Amino acid sequence: MKVINLKEESPQKGMVATLGFFDGVHLGHRHLIKQVVSEAKRIGQESAVITFPIHPRKVLDKDYQPPLLCGLDEKVTQLATTEIDNCIMLDFTRDISQLSAKDFIQQILKDKIGIKTLFVGYDHRFGKNREEEFEDYCKYGAEVGINMIKATAFQFGKETVSSSQIRYLLAQGDISLANTFLSYNYTITGKIVEGYQVGRRIGFPTANIKIWERYKVIPTDGVYAVRVHIENSIHEGMLYIGNRPTLHDDYQTSVEVNIFDFDEDLYNKTLTVEFVSFVRPDIKFNGVEPLIAQINKDKIKVREKLKGYDTKREKDS
Repeated sequence: MKVINLKEESPQKGMVATLGFFDGVHLGHRHLIKQVVSEAKRIGQESAVITFPIHPRKVLDKDYQPPLLCGLDEKVTQLATTEIDNCIMLDFTRDISQLSAKDFIQQILKDKIGIKTLFVGYDHRFGKNREEEFEDYCKYGAEVGINMIKATAFQFGKETVSSSQIRYLLAQGDISLANTFLSYNYTITGKIVEGYQVGRRIGFPTANIKIWERYKVIPTDGVYAVRVHIENSIHEGMLYIGNRPTLHDDYQTSVEVNIFDFDEDLYNKTLTVEFVSFVRPDIKFNGVEPLIAQINKDKIKVREKLKGYDTKREKDS
């Protein structure tokens, strides 16, 4: 997949494309992309995803930080796992936000990018205030030689797959279904910082994670079975998210991971945590001993949930 920054180069004319933010690059997005790729192959043209490096709402309101499933680098990485030929980066600006659908099709899709065909998501609207509908896009596209195709919807059983639905699932601790909808395991990345050292004193040393991606959706409080990526190696572990109600009852949420069979200094290093399964919600115990007993039970459950995963050192990809 080629990444094209419109500020630096012009894409090949005549592509079959689709347009969107593609937060998470989930199953619904992949279903849409498959339709784009199929049509591009049919007519002998290249395929493309047109996306925005920064969320449009963030551009219009600098104080607003939308909760996101992935950042730009992660989005590009996931898009590269599809068969799409090109990822076109379009900077969303205030000027673009004022364009009607007709002007956007003419000035951006036709003049600036030069696409031949646009697949429009079944529920997607664009143009100022999103006032117009697919039938209008077809009319405006015909005027400038762009074929508009309405993409078919994607459902997983009776569930509609969307970025907002996945955010909801993470907030409910339904990691399994969230991962299914994403088509890969959800991750967070951060730097290891100094903690209270309480975990080490009770026999479960933890690495306290300061999340790099402040925009990232953090799953609900509780204990999780995770895979921990450190440089080129992957380790089993259990992750805790919460305010330590038994030990401190902090006002600030802590994200910390106990890495199994690992005793290296990780301070100031960066690691990525891959969520595999939710184990239990955060609980306030009546003292440290019941907490330790529960953590031992948690560890047994986590190891069971992680069976089948290869946690050995992996080659660079």
